Amino acid sequence: MVVLIIVKDLVKITSHCFANGIIPKSLKEFIIIVLYKKGKKNYSLLGSYKLITFKNILVKVLKKHVVNIMSKAVEKYKLFL
Repeated sequence: MVVLIIVKDLVKITSHCFANGIIPKSLKEFIIIVLYKKGKKNYSLLGSYKLITFKNILVKVLKKHVVNIMSKAVEKYKLFL
């Protein structure tokens, strides 16, 4: 399956990034959308807005990979009993 090929490549890239202490700049960038909250009387106040943040999908994959590594270590070494 194509997904398995992509996952293997992403794991290799992730491992390389962590092993070499490299975090690409694009992974640190987010898109933030500002929306008005309906029914607010004063839009000069910050509480009158809602922020929606879009992360790079690779950041989500990297986080999942790190969580999996940490979970395996916790189980293997019985860190939380």
